[in-house]
Amino acid sequence: MSRMRPAIQALALGQEPDETALADAFDALMEGQADPVEVGGFLLALTALGESPQALMVGAKAMRARMTPVNAPAAAIDTCGTGGDARGTWNISTAAALVAAGAGAVVAKHGNKAASSKSGSAEVLESLGVNLFARPDQVEAALGQARVGFLFAQAHHGAVRHVGPARKTLGVRTIFNLLGPLSNPAGAKRQLLGVFDRKWLVPMAEALRGLGADAAMIVYGEDGLDEITTTGVSFVAELTPDGEIREYEITPEDAGLRRAALDDLKGGEPEENAQAIRDLLKGAQGPYRDIVLINAAAALKLAGLAEDLKTGAELAGAAIDDGRAQAALDALVTASNA
Repeated sequence: MSRMRPAIQALALGQEPDETALADAFDALMEGQADPVEVGGFLLALTALGESPQALMVGAKAMRARMTPVNAPAAAIDTCGTGGDARGTWNISTAAALVAAGAGAVVAKHGNKAASSKSGSAEVLESLGVNLFARPDQVEAALGQARVGFLFAQAHHGAVRHVGPARKTLGVRTIFNLLGPLSNPAGAKRQLLGVFDRKWLVPMAEALRGLGADAAMIVYGEDGLDEITTTGVSFVAELTPDGEIREYEITPEDAGLRRAALDDLKGGEPEENAQAIRDLLKGAQGPYRDIVLINAAAALKLAGLAEDLKTGAELAGAAIDDGRAQAALDALVTASNA
């Protein structure tokens, strides 16, 4: 009998498969042992039922078991989001990773090509000179020398290729849009994770708790951004070090920053976004700097380097203005190409 069948049969009855059936299904998917029709049926049925924290945990464990790992310091953080917000902004979490590294955090930045914009983290970093297919030892060197390394999903999660054709044919979001940020190849246990829909705040926090995360902020902007926004309110589900999940809202004013219009944050092609990052790191003022500062502030708070967002934003701004953020990018480019 197909390893997928128990899970598919449960889903066909409108029931969530048990953990064993889910594990068997994800193992078959990742090992290329599932029929394409089964893959499509499983993914669609799981989406229709609604992916639970258990399904997210089981899927992430299957990805983690097959990824190409990287050794990182225990305090490393990640700023990877789900993408898919269809807002086409500048690269925010990528720039925030560079700034947070400049301010003293160690950032194992997991990322991929664009999900819904013209430029994802991979495209913009490649335009800045980063080697996307750096070997694990090169990424580890970057983490040591630059305090930031880029972990390109396609280079570290080869098993996901077996699901690619079905996902492309389906043309809709599936659980794999959520699993990537839960599967950091460096095992980062502190995460700033943006989601494309508010409904995923608590489930993703619960999944990270079950996966052993130390702390996390799952965020969603009321304007639809999978980032902490500066256009208005951002909704947060925070996983605290004691395992509690707290829900609250934050605003730009909490970080001492001004509000912006969404149009002020619109990005473009990879080279345009790369130039925006170059300008940012040279000290350019404006809405892009502000939204990067508030996201870097949250990263610094998770890293234990800032007590609150206002302090974090000040530390992030100083790292830009004194050149440490630019130095982090320069060291990342050098180490990834060594």
